[in-house]
Amino acid sequence: MQTIDDVETLEALYGTPGDAALRKVARRMTPAYRRWIAASRFCVLATVGPEGTDASPRGDDGPVVAELDPGTLAMPDWRGNNRLDSLRNIVRDGRVALMFMVPGEATVVRVNGRAVLTDDAELRARFEQKGRQPACVIVIEIAEIYSQCPKSMIRSGLWSRDDGASVPSLGDILAEMTGGDIDARDWDKTYPARALQTLW
Repeated sequence: MQTIDDVETLEALYGTPGDAALRKVARRMTPAYRRWIAASRFCVLATVGPEGTDASPRGDDGPVVAELDPGTLAMPDWRGNNRLDSLRNIVRDGRVALMFMVPGEATVVRVNGRAVLTDDAELRARFEQKGRQPACVIVIEIAEIYSQCPKSMIRSGLWSRDDGASVPSLGDILAEMTGGDIDARDWDKTYPARALQTLW
């Protein structure tokens, strides 16, 4: 297999980016990007660390991040599986990328920047939900923010289809990975109620 191992060869394959692709980049929140991110309840958080990369889905009942100032976002770290892959990476290497999505919208908005973790009591309290607070908050300093080309969302038809019946359930995956120690049917049946108890 022939590989592409220099930037010049890569750029020769694709040519020059269009004017709009370059001019859409901002260094801090703008009115349009502010409205877009405020409408997003879901994003993917990408991090990098000594063991490699990680991408983690993040969602909330309302905006997935809060704007602290035009150059800074804050994301509560709600209870998950306690693997802490993203958080470990941030502690050791603050580079992050976030992809914000809005159901029904083909555009994706990207934020690249640097993040730190804080357990500041006042900031944690700002995100309180149903009497619970996040253990920590991810604070992101924006380096750049821009909209991504919607073609991948258009090609995939992501918001216009439901392929759930064609894939294994979470219980099926766990049963396979534990050699049957977890019963798939029981896991899938009881998980929704368990999740509701620890959603925040």
